Amino acid sequence: MPKILIVDDEKAIRRTLKEILEYEKYTIEEAEDGEIGLQKIEKNEYDVVILDVKMPKKDGIEVLTEMQQKGIDTPVIVLSGHGNIETAVEAVKKGAFDFIPKPPDLNRLLITVRNAMDKVSLVTETKILKKKIAKSKDIVGDSNPIQKIKETIAKVAPTEARVLITGDNGSGKELVARWVHEQSNRANGPLVEVNCAAIPSELIESELFGHEKGAFTSAIKQRVGKFEQANGGTLFLDEIGDMSLSAQAKVLRALQENKITKVGGDKEEKVDVRVVAATNKDLLKEVEENRFRLDLYHRLSVILIHVPSLNQRKDDIPVLTEHFLNEICGDYGIPIKKIDENALESLQARNWTGNIRELRNVVERLVIMSDKTITKQDVIDYSGPSGKAEDKGIDFDKFANLQQLNDYVERSFIENKLDKNDWNTTKTAEDMGISKKALEEKLESLGLKKR
Repeated sequence: MPKILIVDDEKAIRRTLKEILEYEKYTIEEAEDGEIGLQKIEKNEYDVVILDVKMPKKDGIEVLTEMQQKGIDTPVIVLSGHGNIETAVEAVKKGAFDFIPKPPDLNRLLITVRNAMDKVSLVTETKILKKKIAKSKDIVGDSNPIQKIKETIAKVAPTEARVLITGDNGSGKELVARWVHEQSNRANGPLVEVNCAAIPSELIESELFGHEKGAFTSAIKQRVGKFEQANGGTLFLDEIGDMSLSAQAKVLRALQENKITKVGGDKEEKVDVRVVAATNKDLLKEVEENRFRLDLYHRLSVILIHVPSLNQRKDDIPVLTEHFLNEICGDYGIPIKKIDENALESLQARNWTGNIRELRNVVERLVIMSDKTITKQDVIDYSGPSGKAEDKGIDFDKFANLQQLNDYVERSFIENKLDKNDWNTTKTAEDMGISKKALEEKLESLGLKKR
């Protein structure tokens, strides 16, 4: 419930305002002079302060000035008698949200309070968005693969060349795309993202190119597509390997001619868009299996950037962990936690099937569950998906014989390979050097099913 502080030396005014505001479901606190009011403002958090100008000990202007000096940005609504209007205007110039003459018009007061709270919400949202944008600009790591990616981006970004980014899920392909945009000559233009895997195939064309009113049953008004939204900027096509063949044909035409046609329309519209695409699939294999157009592949892959998995850049785990610790503790508003060397070594020893995304989740869990310093035991206790580690080692005491141990190791190995390949049995069988049929028989004998 929003909390409001009323600072006024007139008891009748405080009582009247309190009754009205409590009726509107606000929590109200009072202070009878500026000095007590400032003490309360320093100790507590309020959504709005209603502040009289003329008061004993400290007047409203002094309270407002000290709030500014102490960095307290709570919205202040100033109450002023008719003889103090000039003072009230001066208060607004010094940062007060608004002023209301005495005796206050209660309707105007309620509207002003709501507006002040709306402003707080907008300011908070803006701060959060700015934080997110700032975070998204960092590619963290000093390993050779990451240095190579940064060098490639520095060369490629200022050009108009199309870029195809490949890599496993969670490895940071979207971040690379953002860097390409931020360092390009289009940085002041929009960066529009489309997750091709998240949009049903029957809607992808409408999403990309827009549609005319009446183009299909639910098209009750004209829609602007992502290509138009990205005009003058960059269009990021994530998971491009999941796009339908019909949509691929239209994207190819748009890339060739820099023109699009809305679904249900016949008018061509020029677009000025740089396309950056990403996929976790082997597109050349998709081409062989007639699921992806070869001509589109060549159009998209002028520059190829491969993002390595976290297992291929484990030297970066310490610096990534420190980065996430600072970021997460900052988000939570808590002192930054330390992590000891043994804990970092334990993190480096893990198998990171979920890549950077998984590491961040583990660090967040460690921040929540650990004390001031994160230890190896914390990693053992909390780094696994269910709060248990994967690197505790094998407890040999629980096996009655060698066959049980062999079955356990075999099962763990197969599960690990299946998780890496998102339970694609064809790919897993290839990785293991056995036939798909043999793998399926092994799954049945071990009772292994997708979780």
